[in-house]
Amino acid sequence: MPATVNVNLDRGYDSSKSHALITELGFTAEIARKGVPAPIQTGKRRVVERTHAWMNDYGKLRHCTEKSGSIVDFYLYLAAALVTLRMLIRRATSRYRWDGRPTTRRLK
Repeated sequence: MPATVNVNLDRGYDSSKSHALITELGFTAEIARKGVPAPIQTGKRRVVERTHAWMNDYGKLRHCTEKSGSIVDFYLYLAAALVTLRMLIRRATSRYRWDGRPTTRRLK
């Protein structure tokens, strides 16, 4: 573990509980404050956040009340396969062209 750990957090973590926990763990922190830009700006959403947003497009995952872990795993694997397939189709549509190819961009 490095000698000092610096944590960069967004505005959602600007609370007394977060400050107390960071101090207790011995970390230093840069937390964005309301009305002030964040210390580190990211240009795009993180890959994990984007993937979770795509997975949440499937209502069964958002409202999953299954108690069996294998059923929940099945729905997660199915959603991951569909997200991957949809991305492959989108990339192939723009890469491979031929005369008379349909011009629709809508792939859901």
